[in-house]
Amino acid sequence: MDALIIAAGYGNRLAALSPSKPLTPVAGVPLIELGVRQAKAAGVQRVVVVTGHEAERVEAFLRDLSARAGIEIVAERIGDWSTPNGWSVMAGAARIAGDYLLMMADHVFCAGVLSRLARQGGADRGVTLAIDRHVANPLVDPDDATWVRLDGRGFIAAIGKTIAPYDAVDCGAFLATPELAAAIRAAIAAGKSGSLSDGMQYLADRGRAATFDVGADPETCWWMDVDDPRAHALAEELAPRFLPEIYAAA
Repeated sequence: MDALIIAAGYGNRLAALSPSKPLTPVAGVPLIELGVRQAKAAGVQRVVVVTGHEAERVEAFLRDLSARAGIEIVAERIGDWSTPNGWSVMAGAARIAGDYLLMMADHVFCAGVLSRLARQGGADRGVTLAIDRHVANPLVDPDDATWVRLDGRGFIAAIGKTIAPYDAVDCGAFLATPELAAAIRAAIAAGKSGSLSDGMQYLADRGRAATFDVGADPETCWWMDVDDPRAHALAEELAPRFLPEIYAAA
């Protein structure tokens, strides 16, 4: 299986710490390296990384990382990295045949979350989103989180930053099929801006957006969105504890 990592945006909330969000170190290891190594640990054979802001620096780092980590990494540069993140998904998905793990460059996960997610495919879904039902998780920034409301099957009924009520928070990892990029294109054709959530809602409206609950045990379901200095400080403290194999390999 391939993985697709979105790493094109500016990352203005971390700009005070680093000019490139993907290259921002967490306890000495850049975020993009944590993502690639997590994908490899989950069984991924090839990683496509969509670059944009600071593309030259990120792509140079990826070439070195590919040799060090022993995994093929393909950089796909997007022309306008200010566009919504769904445009990055479409650009990266064009380099992938079949299903893939979709990850955000600023999200980190403990061992097992991604490997369990990779086994959640089925004919009844076009995408499966990792969710956390612990909506009061102190590591989640409620002002920046993407929320999820579920239907009776546990599939997505609604997704977005401003929906209410909601049942879970989006963890930033997906098992995607080619339907996801097609859904983003369809949402754009219908007048949407082209965010990933637009494509997810398009699939949800058609009953094709499933979920995977990461679970309640902090030792096996830990995850973080490292999106601002507060979260970065917490990640520096917690990531080596919850990602010991990743840090040992790096």
